[in-house]
Amino acid sequence: MRGKVEDDGVKRVALVGPTAADVRDVMACGESGLVSICPDDFLPKYEPSKRRLIWPNGAQAIMYSAEEAERLRGPQHEIAWCDELAAWKQEDTWDMLQFGMRLGRHPQTVITTTPKPTPFVKRIMKLANCRITRGSMLDNRKNLPESFIKAIIERYQGTRLGKQEIEGMYLDSIDGAIFREDDILHRSEGHRAIDDYDRVAVAVDPAVSAGEGSNETGIVVAGTYDDGKKADVLEDASGHYKPNEWADLVIHLYRKWKADRVLGEVNNGGDLVEYTLRQARGGDTIKFTQLHSSRGKRLRAEPVGALYEQHRVTHCQYFEKLEEQMVTFNPEETLKKGYSPDRVDALVFALTWLIVERKQPRVRFIYA
Repeated sequence: MRGKVEDDGVKRVALVGPTAADVRDVMACGESGLVSICPDDFLPKYEPSKRRLIWPNGAQAIMYSAEEAERLRGPQHEIAWCDELAAWKQEDTWDMLQFGMRLGRHPQTVITTTPKPTPFVKRIMKLANCRITRGSMLDNRKNLPESFIKAIIERYQGTRLGKQEIEGMYLDSIDGAIFREDDILHRSEGHRAIDDYDRVAVAVDPAVSAGEGSNETGIVVAGTYDDGKKADVLEDASGHYKPNEWADLVIHLYRKWKADRVLGEVNNGGDLVEYTLRQARGGDTIKFTQLHSSRGKRLRAEPVGALYEQHRVTHCQYFEKLEEQMVTFNPEETLKKGYSPDRVDALVFALTWLIVERKQPRVRFIYA
């Protein structure tokens, strides 16, 4: 951006970040922001009330938050810098920005972002006029404390997160993973009308403990349509909860989605799920089914992975943590590390009952 203003004569710049604070604290005034990297004889003046930087030659950089797409309706620019696109919550901010990229002979947009495989990032990467440049954290080594580099490399080198954050690699999936990023489809318009679903299930995979560092309680809601041949993943409500908290949440989701069943695996907390739901307060009868499984995680998950390959499952929004867990889920590696992918387990429970083993197993009625 500095070079475009200093050397190429660009006069109108757009700075767009995830939030207004990000634009101010990182892009404009941060340690590597435009105010910090320009020389004293060409230092831009920061005018916070007008959300802009003004250089001595009259060039202006206007600051926009990706949370306020409408502010980009009307203004025109020659070049735009969009930071951390993967963290933007509103895709229409990008569209509004592009409508105003119409000044100069060759308007351009520069994106700097962690290469997280979100649907939005994938959409941009597929554009015919998109050119991708990759960089490693180590390319910037001379500007970083050696203690920081050592700590990060020791902790994350060789991991998926390390490949993404340190090496700048865009990762769809890992070797041995059952779910592939390209097979996870999303419905931009959200979920169907609740009554359009044949059956809806709330699956829960409870954590043994709720302390710091414990596993999450996996809670996933899914529903089938087209005579049970296809499914939508409606909600991922997984998180760290105490037993009474997740029980109340499961009952809430059961009512919210007019669910047909609550599912819990008897091998891992089935009795616990039923008992905890019985203790929860409420006033409805909950249909509960215990799932019995004598197969390993891979054998259980592979039929569900096949549903995704056949594009029979769609996510009604981008479930970041669930999808990250899905594309990194290698059952053998998971067992070695003693890590429990609770969100994926709940997803597998729900889709197994809804489609893979579509039948009417024994039902327990819980007055909750």
